[in-house]
Amino acid sequence: MSSHFGPGGKAWMVDVSAKAPTERRARAAARVRLGPALAARIADGDVAKGDVLGVARLAGIAATKRVPDLIPLAHPLALHHAAVDLRVDESAGVVDITCEVVACERTGVEMEALTGATVAALAVYDMCKGQDKGIVIEAVRLLHKSGGRSGAWDAPAAAPREV
Repeated sequence: MSSHFGPGGKAWMVDVSAKAPTERRARAAARVRLGPALAARIADGDVAKGDVLGVARLAGIAATKRVPDLIPLAHPLALHHAAVDLRVDESAGVVDITCEVVACERTGVEMEALTGATVAALAVYDMCKGQDKGIVIEAVRLLHKSGGRSGAWDAPAAAPREV
């Protein structure tokens, strides 16, 4: 029987009340592939809808706080820190996004970090879709987590990227 299903196969939120709160950290990433010309326009602040990076940063941070509304059975957590970093690589034509989340809780913050990175990528898409409908969101993944019984985990080094 899975921890998300109780007797008779009924879904339930896992009971974490017996666990002691510990510092939990997670960092996740996403990449938005949109081509060198559009990446240069983002870096120059020359996109018709406005400040792409600023809007995406705020969207990602706000998203970290909405995970229980989006993911069934996710615990509502009191986050102590959430940050979204966006880096434009004009020559590769990408925006690389990282989201870091910290809380002192009984369960991990991986979903919050993954959601923050993903929603920031969606905001980049939304701000730029008028210039290019072929934008690709890719490489959403957990980079690091720490805290809790399982301790720290780091993603293996990424394979060399294709250009």
